[in-house]
Amino acid sequence: MTAQPHASQALILAAGRGERMRPLTDYCPKPLLEVAGKPLIQYHVERLAAAGFTRLIINHARLGEQIEAALGTGEDFGVSIHYSPEGDNPMETGGGIVHAWRWVEAEPLLVVNADVFTDYPFARLRRPLADDCLAHLVLVDNPPHHPDGDFAMAADQVVPDTQPQLTFSGIGLYRRALFGTATGAFPLAPLLHQAAARSQVSAEYYSGAWVDVGTPERLQRLNQKLQHH
Repeated sequence: MTAQPHASQALILAAGRGERMRPLTDYCPKPLLEVAGKPLIQYHVERLAAAGFTRLIINHARLGEQIEAALGTGEDFGVSIHYSPEGDNPMETGGGIVHAWRWVEAEPLLVVNADVFTDYPFARLRRPLADDCLAHLVLVDNPPHHPDGDFAMAADQVVPDTQPQLTFSGIGLYRRALFGTATGAFPLAPLLHQAAARSQVSAEYYSGAWVDVGTPERLQRLNQKLQHH
């Protein structure tokens, strides 16, 4: 059996419109909103770089030119950044990943949502996927605004047709085969549920810091929490 390659590249999903963040996102893309004096997306860039993911891809849509202006080529952070613009019509999570795949040099690909704040150790995902696995998800406790969760897991596998107990963190490893021939704009979740039904999705539980920074109120609470540390 040939050795599977480990993840060496990461995609940061930064194309969301940020409707729930309005009016903050009327003139600023959500990934550039500041947390403790630093753009939210910069935390990911720095932590990915420290973990050895030095080739990054960032997708973006409306106001995306501001993200490119803020991060540039990535040289200041010790990484190289390719951008995957989607114009004014975001392609949803699944479509955005497929659209950005032209920059991927090797599988699996680490993907992280730009609008989460976390201290998850990304170096943990610089590893191969199991031979029969199409995806690996990092799951966290259900936050108050999402009490029903997304997935259930048992023995390091996502278990289908079971009451969800955990929330998908927005951090995952993916193989291109997960997406099949799908094109255009489409969500990621249905593909994950289908693959889980075939026992092709592994998972891990993370109990450390993780916040879905999806509303002005959550952003304010996160800033207040970090200011007191």
